[in-house]
Amino acid sequence: MSELVSSLLDNESLFGRIMTRCGIVIAANLMFVLFSLPVVTGGAAWVALSHVMLKTLRGDGVINPFKQFWIGFRNNFKQATLYWVVLLLLVVMGAMNVRLCTQFGGFFTWVKYAVYALGAAALVLTIYLFPTMAAFADTLPHLLRNALYFAIKRPFKLIVILFFNVFPFVLTYSDPQSLPLYAFLWTTCGFGLVALLEATLLLSDFKPFLPEVDACGDFIVDPEDEARWADGSDAVRAAGGHEKTEAEILEEMRKLDGI
Repeated sequence: MSELVSSLLDNESLFGRIMTRCGIVIAANLMFVLFSLPVVTGGAAWVALSHVMLKTLRGDGVINPFKQFWIGFRNNFKQATLYWVVLLLLVVMGAMNVRLCTQFGGFFTWVKYAVYALGAAALVLTIYLFPTMAAFADTLPHLLRNALYFAIKRPFKLIVILFFNVFPFVLTYSDPQSLPLYAFLWTTCGFGLVALLEATLLLSDFKPFLPEVDACGDFIVDPEDEARWADGSDAVRAAGGHEKTEAEILEEMRKLDGI
């Protein structure tokens, strides 16, 4: 009996792996909620959450979620925060425009629909940008272009990812009586589960442009790359970026897609 219990609780068992993965999701989710409280750091926290999930999926699932979250947050803070602040400003401006267009009516109704369309495009780009930022080390303009590439590469996958990022929030606010329950779920694991699902779907698209990793999710670097990596930043080595340049990524994308 004791051997059966020990085998079930072992980290290598199916039950142990599931419990480990649940622990990572909950821990990373709590970190995300905590680091998102200042609002302006929400973008960096989103990237850090995606970093933890990608790191978990690429390794054997045994990682320190607190350490990995901090690495992802620290190394992507500037770019993620810059984009996030600009996005928040655009959202505020868009909401004001929609309100004014609704009051004026007539021709401005079409302007309102245009604002909605731009908002939907910004939502798709944001959903793809932060996981892309977590996986690749590059400049913000190049990351935006690569995020757009991954978004339009698999239209069906885009629909699935968009559904699981939007529908849970719609469900949450459509049932005010159950709002405390939904708030508890979002605080403990909701954001982490969405990030894990998104990372699972996107990892197959990311893999051709990422280096090999060992069982712990750390990069396997051959001797020829050591000198180049020695000159690279800690963000590339530690956070989940990759050693390939943006030009090399685009060239491999062209080869894969036959362009």
